[in-house]
This record gives sequence, C-alpha cells and structure tokens, in this order.
Amino acid sequence: MLRAPPVDGTVHPQFEKVRKAFLTNFRYRGEIGASLCVIRDGEVVVDLWGGWADKPTSRPWQSETLSTIFSATKGVAATCLLMLHDRGLLDYDKPVAHYWPEFGQGGKQDITVRTLLNHRSGLCAIDADIGLDGLEDPKTMAAAAEIQRPLWEPGTAQGYHGISYGFFVAELFRRIAGESLGTFLRREVTAPLDAEVHIGLPAELDHAVATLYPQRPIDVATKIIPRALFSPKVDGRVYRAVASGGLSSRAFGKPAALGVKGMANFNTTRVHRMELLWANGLGNGRGLARIYQALALGGTFGDVHLMKPSSARLPRARGSWEHDRVLCKPMGFTLGFVKEQAHLFSPNISSFGHPGAGGPLGWADPEERLSIGYVMNRMDYHIRSKRALALCHAIYACLG
Repeated sequence: MLRAPPVDGTVHPQFEKVRKAFLTNFRYRGEIGASLCVIRDGEVVVDLWGGWADKPTSRPWQSETLSTIFSATKGVAATCLLMLHDRGLLDYDKPVAHYWPEFGQGGKQDITVRTLLNHRSGLCAIDADIGLDGLEDPKTMAAAAEIQRPLWEPGTAQGYHGISYGFFVAELFRRIAGESLGTFLRREVTAPLDAEVHIGLPAELDHAVATLYPQRPIDVATKIIPRALFSPKVDGRVYRAVASGGLSSRAFGKPAALGVKGMANFNTTRVHRMELLWANGLGNGRGLARIYQALALGGTFGDVHLMKPSSARLPRARGSWEHDRVLCKPMGFTLGFVKEQAHLFSPNISSFGHPGAGGPLGWADPEERLSIGYVMNRMDYHIRSKRALALCHAIYACLG
C-alpha cells in the first residue's frame, strides 16, 4: 500500500488541533493530497500541505501544488465583480441587460445583477449542451446564455446556479470590463497578493497541477447509490433529485462534457486553459486564503488594496436565505458568495465564501478577521465535504 509522504508546513502553537485534523483526514478520511492555509489578522497561523499530487508516479504534493477548485471558482469570480462595483463600474441593482443587451430576451429583461448573483433569477440551468469546442469560445457560451429562459419567475425563489453561473458571469464581466475575468484576476488580484489561484492556467504551471481523483466506482456502488435510495439527509435528497430528472438534474446536467461522465476532462491541459467560472479554477490553500484575507480585513491585506471597506462589507449580510430548490437544503447567497448554516464552515453568520464540489473551500470571517483556503485532489461524495468540515471545526475550536 502506498504510504503518504509526511505533511509539511507550519502551524502556530495555538492551532495544533488543526494539524491533527489535517493528518486525520489522511489517516481515516481517504485524503490523497491537500493543502490548507489559515490566516488571521494578517498572520499565517496554518500553512500545511502533504500527500500525493499523483499516486501512480509517487509525485508528492508540494508547497506550490495546484488542484481544481470547482465551485470555489465562483467566489473568486464574485470578488472580481465586487471590485468592479467598488470602482463604480457595476451597479448590482441595474438589470443585467443594461450591461449586456442581448441578455434581455426570453423573459430576462428585468433580472438585476443582484437577483442573478443571489441565485434567484430562475436561470439555474443551461439547456444547450455545449461541447469542449464551444466551451473554448466565449461567444458560443454567451449565445447559449442569451437564449436561456428562466425556469421560475425571477426573484420569487432561490435555486443554485451550479453551472449556469459561469456562463452568465463570464459574459457580464466581459461586457463591463472589456476583458475576461481571468485576465483581470491575474493583473488586479492574484499577482499583487502573490496568490496562486488561476482561471485559465498559463502553460508554465502545467507541471504544478495535481491529478484529480473523482469518486471511485466502489464509492458510487456502496455510498452514493445507497444514499440516493434511502438517506433522508441532504446528500440523499440531492442525489434523488438529480436522478429524478427534475430541476436539480437540469441544473447539473449540461454541459455533459464536464459532467459526471466527463470528469476526466478536468485532468487535461485543454480544460485547464479555459475560463469556466463555475468550475475550472486551479489553486492551492494559500492562494485562496490570501484572497479571502483581503476581504476579511476590509479590502486590504498588507500593502495590497483591493477595494474600500464599504465594498468589502457587502457580502456580510444575507442577500437571500431560504430552502434552495436545487441543493434541497436551507442556505443563502450574497452577491455570488455562499452564506451557509452556522454549524458548517463558521459559527458567524457574517462569514462568507464558496465551497466546491468534492471539498475545496475559500472562506472569510470578518468577525474573527480570519480566512481559510483548503484544496485537495480526491473528491468527496458529500454535498459538504466531511474533510473540509473537520478542518473548519478544528480551526474554530482553536479560537475558543
């Protein structure tokens, strides 16, 4: 049996419980490779990495290793939109069609940016099944978004835009800024912050990417299917909703090229080069923690100023909070950031961020002036990763 290499990195003495939780994920929860960073009040208190970036070649996970962060990409995109708002370029209460006129067809003419980002627009699915060629072309993606009709009356209900978010936000950002969000991110956010998070990976970093390991067939047979059939918990409800062919199925069904049967595509450089704002960001724990530390500290981290404190405060309040039609659980959103139940990532309701499928997490807690970045390469089958939750609970236990 392949043994994981030792975990490396540093931990402040106050946060030793976090190191233990990180090690426990490898020993008992099936972790393959991962990185975790926690920053509090500008000081790095946890910076850990370990395990395997690639098991067959025994390539160890190193300090700069990157992995796909899936929907944690959405929180990074929301940060860039927040910066446009801070600069007076984006008004959340204007219709999306004000910035992108072609969006206004098919009953979407009155949908505001706020309604869209709070996952209340009814646009939780993209019905057009676009292949990889189309996903490489912003115009093809924008055209699919323009013809999409809402699946409920906009503003009347909340349903997670798990994939469609990326279609709509990518073109909205491009119309306002005149460039892609990934380009803006590199120049305005990650380069100044020295944060290793990429949407559209440069070729010189191909060597740093960890192999992604989706759910194994044995997990599907022994864990996912039984939960889909019998579990009354949120995992079971979501799996049954997806299998039923209803709203959840439509939300996660297309593009099929990057769905359940297309997960192998996330291990290709072709997909790494794309800018798919719902899924294909690549980063490490330190990179996510540095971005969210700026938000937790009011828009400035060190000598890097991303936005005014008034803008950084906007995600603290709940913008939408109710039973989500797609994720089958109570939760909320504010301007593209997730607002979760207090027993999950943080006990403080002012906290915000975004988890990703399988486990990755970027999170900010302004009350504690704290940020969390967690990235891994073995996907969990839970809606909220047990490994990510164990780390978050250990972090807050250290805070008393």
